[in-house]
Amino acid sequence: MTEYRICTRCVMDTTDPEITFDENGVCNHCHTYDRLVREHIVEGEAGRRRLEKLLADIKRAGQGKQYDCIIGVSGGVDSTYVAYLVKQWGLRPLAIHLDNGWDSELAVKNIEETLKRLGIDLYTEVLDWEEFRDLQAAFLKASTPDSEIPTDHAIVAILGNMAAKLGIKYILIGNNVRTETHLPRVWSQGHFDWKYIREVHKRFGVRPLKTFPHFGFFTYYLRMITQKRIAILDYVNYSKKEALRILQDELGWRYYGGKHYESIYTRFYQGYILPVKFGFDKRRCHLSSLVCSGEITREQAFEELKIPTYSPSMQEEDREYVAKKLGFTDEEFNAIMTAPKKNYWDYPSYGQFMRQPVVQNLAPVVKKVMAWFK
Repeated sequence: MTEYRICTRCVMDTTDPEITFDENGVCNHCHTYDRLVREHIVEGEAGRRRLEKLLADIKRAGQGKQYDCIIGVSGGVDSTYVAYLVKQWGLRPLAIHLDNGWDSELAVKNIEETLKRLGIDLYTEVLDWEEFRDLQAAFLKASTPDSEIPTDHAIVAILGNMAAKLGIKYILIGNNVRTETHLPRVWSQGHFDWKYIREVHKRFGVRPLKTFPHFGFFTYYLRMITQKRIAILDYVNYSKKEALRILQDELGWRYYGGKHYESIYTRFYQGYILPVKFGFDKRRCHLSSLVCSGEITREQAFEELKIPTYSPSMQEEDREYVAKKLGFTDEEFNAIMTAPKKNYWDYPSYGQFMRQPVVQNLAPVVKKVMAWFK
């Protein structure tokens, strides 16, 4: 059994089985954070010029069209702040929201109120609930820590689909280096892997996926060439604390009590299923990135981790609600929680194909070709 260790800089620990430490006890995630900051964050005058060029490119590409960019909105801090910024910059965004049947009432209100105040048009894609319920249930039965992947995959698909339909080149997303870098691969992977999603559903689902938004291997790489997904928060001096203040003071936005807790399912999955079944507390990821960005201290992160993921009484309510909504009896849900743990590599996937030696040898050539098209 691996000896327990925790990073001397952040709060990531050996609950990530792939974590490594240098001679000073600093983990690989912190080193990745530093590298990504060097590669993607440009501050000062150079950063201002980089942002101005990007905004000019977006406006130029959108000339003559109703919208010049697409943004995804979940109702959370990052995506809502993206909406706020693009309006400040004079862009003409179309906001897209995925309704997978799990939005909290507060999330709906936050989205409607903030976009109304900003004057941004909203398109909501509503998933076929019976299909999606069957897919989510299949992932829980598969016993991997990846049950949020169907939602994440669908979001990327509908953003790309709408951009292609409207001829829009730029998709601005809320992902960012400063607050979302400490993400262990083992805790969740396969977000872009339709083969993995399809195979899990084939084994454990019962309904055909006729309408579920998805994209295959070649569509993914084609869109990497024809569309630009911009992590726009990396172009500004992003502070989650300051973003929270602005959203609350200027847009009437209200906090959910945790990252991604705008979704009832995500709240339950991250706050109950992951820590109870797999021993993964995703707060470690988010807090560690905030420690490295200087928004909080390591001591503050430790204090946060002492607090339950969320109210035990709400956990019990969510447990009953989620199980019932997904069609599980108490016995069936308990069986899921106690089933042997599996992971991404236990099922067929594009990832297994990408591991083949011939593909590995071609990878540098493909990267050069992709870079040429950018």
